[in-house]
Amino acid sequence: MDRLRGRVALVTGGAKGLGRAIALLFAREGANVAVVDLDIAEARKVADEIRGIGREAVATQADVGDPHQVTQAFQQAVGAVGDVQILVNNAGIDSTSVVAEMPLEMWDEMIRINLRSIFLCTRAVLPPMIRNHYGRIINISSQLAHKGAREMAHYSAAKAGVIGFTRSLAYEVAEHNITVNAIAPGPLDTELFRKLPESWRANKLKEVPLHRPGTVDEIAPTALLLASDDGGYYLGSTLNPNGGDVMV
Repeated sequence: MDRLRGRVALVTGGAKGLGRAIALLFAREGANVAVVDLDIAEARKVADEIRGIGREAVATQADVGDPHQVTQAFQQAVGAVGDVQILVNNAGIDSTSVVAEMPLEMWDEMIRINLRSIFLCTRAVLPPMIRNHYGRIINISSQLAHKGAREMAHYSAAKAGVIGFTRSLAYEVAEHNITVNAIAPGPLDTELFRKLPESWRANKLKEVPLHRPGTVDEIAPTALLLASDDGGYYLGSTLNPNGGDVMV
């Protein structure tokens, strides 16, 4: 316990699913947490839960693919809980389409939310991290960045881009005592996964050696490791809690 005592964390997409699990675990480990999400009502519920744990919390609303909304939301978060020391870039979307039939708008939206947002949110927190000579940046990728999947070319491309961004940024900021790492989970039992077509989900789980989706509580401890002092020697790494779907 208390592995994040005195730290300030910001979790995007923190209102539900994996983001919520990470935000609550960080709070239980002593962090004050800013929850950023498009669904502000649900984000406020998570912030209330964090306060119930005894930590400070704030909920802010943002479309993380929009630079102006990111700037505004992050400024509000810093004003409420202080400079962000731990950033978890978790917000994301998914959808399915074969490439031959994929609308350009679907491709662009996937890249905007699942990749561009990583850049925007990271850029927002780097100046104080550099100034304070400390930071932890954790980017949520996917096992599909390694494996790919039918009807998921846009998603796989974005998540592969997250890993490339993670490695490159790690080189840039290591001298400032900032670590940058990624987590590439397998399929998780979340609302996002359950919204995918049933046939796609069934076929995906047949590929997973454990033949089941993971739970968010099985993944959140990986984020805690990377956020804590215990994970201080991880740099540019991608950790793969994926039920064996990709064995790296």
